[in-house]
Amino acid sequence: MPIEAFLIYLEKERRYSVHTITAYRNDLSQLAIYLETNFELLDVQLADSQMLRSWLVSLMEDGLSTTSINRKISAVKSLYIFLLKKGSIKAVPTAKIISPKQKKSLPKFVNLKEMNSLLDDFSFDNDFSGQRDLIMLEILYGTGLRLSELIGLKESDFDQYKKTLKVLGKRNKERIVPLGDSISQQLETYLLLKQQSFSSPHILLTDKGKKLYPKFVYRRVNYYLSGITSSKHKSPHVLRHTFATHMLNNGADLNTIKEILGHSSLSATQVYTHNTIEKLKNVYKQAHPRA
Repeated sequence: MPIEAFLIYLEKERRYSVHTITAYRNDLSQLAIYLETNFELLDVQLADSQMLRSWLVSLMEDGLSTTSINRKISAVKSLYIFLLKKGSIKAVPTAKIISPKQKKSLPKFVNLKEMNSLLDDFSFDNDFSGQRDLIMLEILYGTGLRLSELIGLKESDFDQYKKTLKVLGKRNKERIVPLGDSISQQLETYLLLKQQSFSSPHILLTDKGKKLYPKFVYRRVNYYLSGITSSKHKSPHVLRHTFATHMLNNGADLNTIKEILGHSSLSATQVYTHNTIEKLKNVYKQAHPRA
């Protein structure tokens, strides 16, 4: 089947993440079901632009968000480009499909006072679990790592002399991320504690000594952020946004932030400038007598 061949291509040759491939599989399966139900079409290779427009209209009528619709369009366009390159189709039916415009939302982040309150004032237990949670938060906020990158960290990735972490990012791209003196010392102390109870190559483990998994990290981060902020956004990715925003607000240039975050282009990093601009606007309104 063309969809399965496409997904195998994404996994084996493009090295897309499991999460992305699952999303593409769901989106393309929904399209296949729609084509079969509404047009009795069993092969997505035979779909034309009118059929695809009909599918998109149905998604809008179902109240699907613009973000979700655009993701599905991206998946479908990628599929047909793949089929065109393979010679399975002569033209892409998505050529005239226009993605709906979506509102740009600013990255959500925790303010500096709240982060300092969590990391400086909160009393973390001195046992393995408490110190694991502390270093997990310190790394997320201190380096801006993605969730998958955090989970994949191994002891061999930590250079205690150079005070760096080797990070395996998207598309299996490696980068070196600097650590502050405080995080490096905390990480050394934590690893000694961890090695007394568990022998695992991974830096961060569950209470039972197993490799961390996404839901575990989400729960722990949500628990700690709930104690310092009323925002409904309390995910590990919020700490990535917080890292970038605080770095920019304190004078770091965009290229430096781009390299640390592992962005492939500067445009992905530029979104954080909007938070800075909004901050300047608020200061201006509060300070200028005629604002």
